Amino acid sequence: MENGAPVYAETTVPANEPPGKRASCSVFTAVHLGPRRLLLKALELVLSFLAFICEEVVAVCTSCSSLYFFEFVSCSAFLVSILVLLVYCTSLYEKTGKENVQKLDFYVILALAVLLLLASIVFSIINGKTSAETAAIVFGFLATIAFTVDAVMMIRKKYVVKKEKPEIAANTVNQTENQPLNNPQV
Repeated sequence: MENGAPVYAETTVPANEPPGKRASCSVFTAVHLGPRRLLLKALELVLSFLAFICEEVVAVCTSCSSLYFFEFVSCSAFLVSILVLLVYCTSLYEKTGKENVQKLDFYVILALAVLLLLASIVFSIINGKTSAETAAIVFGFLATIAFTVDAVMMIRKKYVVKKEKPEIAANTVNQTENQPLNNPQV
């Protein structure tokens, strides 16, 4: 203070980040999905979007409740698919954690598959038989198949990984390491 120095010195120092790593979520990469899952996620996204668009083209509905339910589910499937794809393809994947993202993805995909199946069945039973409604139903069922395949692939991957992990056997080479310590009593 007497020599003109500031009263408070800077207490934080910016951390040096390794090159290539950014703190933002703007880096887009598909490394965490692999080519099959990326294609399947893109297919889910496109099919649910097409189901939603075809449903939106319907001008007159005979039973609007089934149309609105299908609209809600197909739009939700489209938006949630975008969100899941963004989490996988950005740095949010590392920030959230691999296990958390995969667990959330599985439950979301499973719920969307069940809801799309239910909405497609209800809408196929109660509709005006127009070409737009028929196209929406077809895309709804195709999206249901894509979501179901994704869920089955996740289940298979989980159980195949568990079966391939070798169990650690007891150390039979050095039996003395498995014995309790022989400390002399003093």
